[in-house]
Amino acid sequence: MKFDTKLLHGGISEDPTTGAVSMPIYRASTFHQKELGHPEWEYSRTGNPTRQALEDLMADLEVGTAGFAFSSGSAAIHAVLSLFSAGDHIIVGNDIYGGTFRLINQVMKRFGLEFSTVDTTDLEAVQAAFQDNTKALYLETPTNPLLRVSDLAALSKIAKQHGAYTIVDNTFATPYNQQPLTLGADIVVASGTKYLGGHSDLIAGIAVTNDDQLAERIGFLQNSIGSVLAPEEAWLLQRGIKTLGARMRIHEENTQAIFQFLSQDDHISKLYYPGDPNNPGYATAKRQMRGFGAMLSFELKPEYEPKQFIDHLNLITLAESLGGVDSLIEVPTIMTHGAIPREERIKDGIQDNLIRLSVGIEDQADLIEDLQTALHSLDH
Repeated sequence: MKFDTKLLHGGISEDPTTGAVSMPIYRASTFHQKELGHPEWEYSRTGNPTRQALEDLMADLEVGTAGFAFSSGSAAIHAVLSLFSAGDHIIVGNDIYGGTFRLINQVMKRFGLEFSTVDTTDLEAVQAAFQDNTKALYLETPTNPLLRVSDLAALSKIAKQHGAYTIVDNTFATPYNQQPLTLGADIVVASGTKYLGGHSDLIAGIAVTNDDQLAERIGFLQNSIGSVLAPEEAWLLQRGIKTLGARMRIHEENTQAIFQFLSQDDHISKLYYPGDPNNPGYATAKRQMRGFGAMLSFELKPEYEPKQFIDHLNLITLAESLGGVDSLIEVPTIMTHGAIPREERIKDGIQDNLIRLSVGIEDQADLIEDLQTALHSLDH
């Protein structure tokens, strides 16, 4: 089954009881057990038919054997990191979402987990970062917010040589563009809030694995911690996924056009986009991704203020999050990555004048006109 068809017909795409082509929202908290034992459905934290339909769909899309839906992307990451015990060491990419940085440094370290950061585009540095107690390599690719691209096949091979798991946050790429489990990764996590849902109207998190033992352990943690996705959001997310392919094609066409426009503008000193032939990760992105995605970041020249640029946008929305049909823009140092101390942000390349743009599906001429107006305002 081709990917676009699988978006509609993968997993549990219809109600097995009635044949309804839209899986119903099962709001029940508990289920009538016809006899004493262990029925398929007993309590909705443990399992719910609506959530199960979504989880099976995500397992199909990521080419895994088991999927798990959580109340947020952060909840999914928390559950996966909870696989590890005090004294375990985890290597983390040095360019990650600020909320993940906060979870690691202000929560997980309190329970005795050890973390070190590394540039995952540097294979030698990753190899050198492994210790005797290293249990996992955790990374994003493309990264948030600098759109760096790491070689998943090579990294997974290195991790396996050390007996460690590879965990990949696939939020930016989505399974439409990249399937890390087919490249050797062990666990994929994602914020379903973003491209999967696609309409900025839900909060959700996803984890998928192709390892049966890991699946059993993640399922145990999902049930024990209890941060499961509610049936209403599970239904809404499954509905959003049906149009992922159609949306991504427009997202990416618009992003290519905006990249070409911004690359010729004199107000910008640096562009970050996996589809840029000058990007160090371009060849890797072409090899392991179906498309380049719809995220790009750019730095204004030092003499220009991001606030003035943002204030003169009329169409593109200043907001947290990304991946919706509406174009969203933000300044990472103030917004999504504010939890990272400034000295660490600067060291990792996240400058104060960096702007991140999530390109929506509006008419590209309108988006370019809006950007042009805001850029011209910098001259006055």
